[in-house]
Amino acid sequence: MLRVQVFPSIQEIGSEAWSALADSEFPFSSYQFLAALESGDCLGARTGWFPQFVVALDGEQLLGSVILYIKTNSYGEYIFDFPWADAFERSHLSYFPKLTSAIPFTPATGPKLLLAKQADPNEVTRLLQHGVDELASRLQVSSQHALFLPATQLRDYEQAGYFLRHTFQYHWLNDNYKSFADFTAKLRGKRRKEILRERAKVRALPIRIQRLTGDQLTSAHGDTFYDFYLRTIDKRNSFDYLTRAFFRTVFTELRSRVMLVLAEDDQDRPVAGALNFFGEQTLFGRNWGCLAEYKHLHFELCYYQGIEFAIDRGLARFEAGAQGEHKFQRGFLPAVTYSAHKIYHPQMSQAIRDHVTYERAEIARVFAEYERQTPFK
Repeated sequence: MLRVQVFPSIQEIGSEAWSALADSEFPFSSYQFLAALESGDCLGARTGWFPQFVVALDGEQLLGSVILYIKTNSYGEYIFDFPWADAFERSHLSYFPKLTSAIPFTPATGPKLLLAKQADPNEVTRLLQHGVDELASRLQVSSQHALFLPATQLRDYEQAGYFLRHTFQYHWLNDNYKSFADFTAKLRGKRRKEILRERAKVRALPIRIQRLTGDQLTSAHGDTFYDFYLRTIDKRNSFDYLTRAFFRTVFTELRSRVMLVLAEDDQDRPVAGALNFFGEQTLFGRNWGCLAEYKHLHFELCYYQGIEFAIDRGLARFEAGAQGEHKFQRGFLPAVTYSAHKIYHPQMSQAIRDHVTYERAEIARVFAEYERQTPFK
């Protein structure tokens, strides 16, 4: 008989059971990544993310799960709802806690509602969504949010009473390129020359660049990248959500899905790096950091090396992370990203729905302008 259970830790579910739900295209839904966030002290009171995995079971067999967190703030989500929280506060209402279905600190498109192959998709999806609703009622949260959803799941969320929000990122698409030169040949002359000039200047620097993955990676690379990460946090006056333990775990237990671009100086000292994850069709750019400043090195490590890797591996797309209009002139085109929301206060729900409708019209206008300024021939 089908039933729902809520687990406050993925480690209570276990890697073997979770493997029935693993999505080979989306590395962030893997047990190794989600467990690394927990064991690495990236969640809990320190950051405001509290796991609540809603699971569908048939006896002891896992048929599906929603990756879900109680949130006591809106940080680390990248679908920005700070004005919504402000509106609640001005109306003397509580916006927190809320329920968010997302991968913490990871603005990447992929399923957070996962199903086993043998599951009846309609039945188990409805059961899971009912389980989330019951949890929301029990916790008396203000709202539910599901972030960076794949287009294939949008209808399920709408049927469950969510409204959809459009935002956008910049994604690179592989047009069957055989080489980086094939890619740049499709660009307008000015854009192509700028990219080639930037790459030439980086090649003239006294540094060596490597792309490392699989058995080439060790926990020592995790230590190195954590140093890069802290330097970036210091520059941006931001918060160190991720920890040394998290990076060490990821660079060992998830190394087959990790691609590190590492730059070293002429004395073999690491000076900068870009951390990427990849699935069967997509490369996901995640973090960057440097210990020394080199002009154009950020573009080389975060974008051009990733494009070359995607071409070499035959990957269809490269999601290089949130924001960054400078990506557009380097061949990354705007792509709609989707989220789904359920606000329980009727008046607030209507006001936010109206705002989301306005947002969608504005994004359509922005996309039309980008189309007129395309970097491609």
